[in-house]
Amino acid sequence: MTPANTIQSTINYIKKELAELYHARETESMAYILLEYVLNYSKNQIQLNRTENIGEDHFKQIDTYTQELKTSKPIQYILGETEFYDLTFKVNEHTLIPRQETEELVHAIIKENQQKALHILDIGTGSGCIPISLAKNIQNAHVSSADISAEAIEKAKENALLNQVDINFFHRDILNWKKFDWDNFDIIVSNPPYVTEAEKCKMDKNVLDHEPHTALFVSDHDPLIFYRTIAEFALQYLKKEGKLYFEINESLGREMVELLEQKGFAKIRLLQDINGKNRMVSAIKSH
Repeated sequence: MTPANTIQSTINYIKKELAELYHARETESMAYILLEYVLNYSKNQIQLNRTENIGEDHFKQIDTYTQELKTSKPIQYILGETEFYDLTFKVNEHTLIPRQETEELVHAIIKENQQKALHILDIGTGSGCIPISLAKNIQNAHVSSADISAEAIEKAKENALLNQVDINFFHRDILNWKKFDWDNFDIIVSNPPYVTEAEKCKMDKNVLDHEPHTALFVSDHDPLIFYRTIAEFALQYLKKEGKLYFEINESLGREMVELLEQKGFAKIRLLQDINGKNRMVSAIKSH
C-alpha cells in the first residue's frame, strides 16, 4: 500500500481513468458508487473520511472495477446490483437496469393506491423492481408478475427473497395471453419494450452492448404492439374501476391516449416525468 491510496486520491484516480469515456458528473458518481460498494461506506462516510487510507486489496478491487468500466459495461452489471426506490436489486444481462422514470411510475401507483389487499399484476418482470417495490409499499397487496424470460424470472425471485416480499411469478408471453388462466386484478402495470428500431442510433453504447434487446426494442411498423395487447388483456382481467398504468415512449404519448380511448378506457391521464416528458399513462376500466 502506498500513502497515496486515500479515499480522495482514489476518487481522483477513478475520475482520471474514466475521463475520456464519461462526463465529469458521471465519473464522480461512479467513483462514489465503487467506494460505497467496496468499503461498505455511505456517501456521507466517504465525504467525512477523505484522508483515510484504503487497503491494497480494496484498491485492487476498485481498480479492477474501474478497468471494466472502461469497456462501457454498465456499473450496475459490474457490481451485480443497483438501487431502486430505496431497495437493493440484483441485476444481470437478462434484466434491464431500472431507470428513474420507472421509479416515478412506481411512486405514482403507491401514492394513488393505499387501499388494503389490492390485487396487482406487473407485466414484464425484469429484475422485479416494479412488483417488489409495490409489494413493499402497499399494505397487504397481492402482487403477481409475468415475463417471457425465464432467466429474468429467476433473478426477480432472488430479489423478492432479498427484499422479503411474496410475489407470484409467471413465465408467460403476454402476446399469447389467451393461452393462460389469469385472475382478476385491481391494478395492471407494465413497462414493456417501447424503443423503436429507428431509435437505436440514439442509444448509448453501454445500453446497446449489454442490456437485453428483447426488453428494450419493438419494430418500427408496430411500436404499440405490447400496449395494445395489454390493453385488450386488461379489458378482460381488470376489475370494474380497476386501474391500468404504463411507462411509455415519450414520443408516443398522443398515440397512447388515442389507443386507450379507442379501447373504451376512462379517465385517461398522460403523466410527465421530472423532466417534463410524457413518460407515463394511466386509465380506468369503467365497465
